[in-house]
Amino acid sequence: MPRQTKPKPLASKAAAQRADQSLSTHDTGPRVVDEVDTRYLQTLMGYNARRAALSIIEVFLERLAPYGLKPVDFSVMSTICHNPGVTSRQLCNTLNLLPPNLVGLIQSLESRGLIERKPHPHDGRAVGLHATPKGQALMVQAEQTATELELEKTAKLTPAQRKTLLALLQKIYL
Repeated sequence: MPRQTKPKPLASKAAAQRADQSLSTHDTGPRVVDEVDTRYLQTLMGYNARRAALSIIEVFLERLAPYGLKPVDFSVMSTICHNPGVTSRQLCNTLNLLPPNLVGLIQSLESRGLIERKPHPHDGRAVGLHATPKGQALMVQAEQTATELELEKTAKLTPAQRKTLLALLQKIYL
């Protein structure tokens, strides 16, 4: 027959009283919070990175709407413009995209006349992606808009701090 154990007593009478008071405080009804305490969240890298990204993406969506580009479209187009002949596989690996998600995006960009597919010079099975003149012109304007936006959103940083922040963030995901 297995030996039964008794529940362990609380460390002290004072600890038991604090636990009772804590529980009874919650039972007294709703509390009013004057200032929300996010000190713990502010110690988390993901929380801070997400908050910073959200503050930029909100404005990014507004400013790049006239170009018909969402963040992922912008990233794909920029990568294609700066790497003529890049393959879909390379785009997926570089931008951490799932192939099924990229297929529709490529078709959309192609139907808008922003990119074109050309045979790969060394691999007969692969297709290289190239920005059309229309796509290149669009991206010159879109990248200028993105650069201006980033400079505005990071105006509280010195150029050296901005460079350091970029390097540190890249150390996390590269």
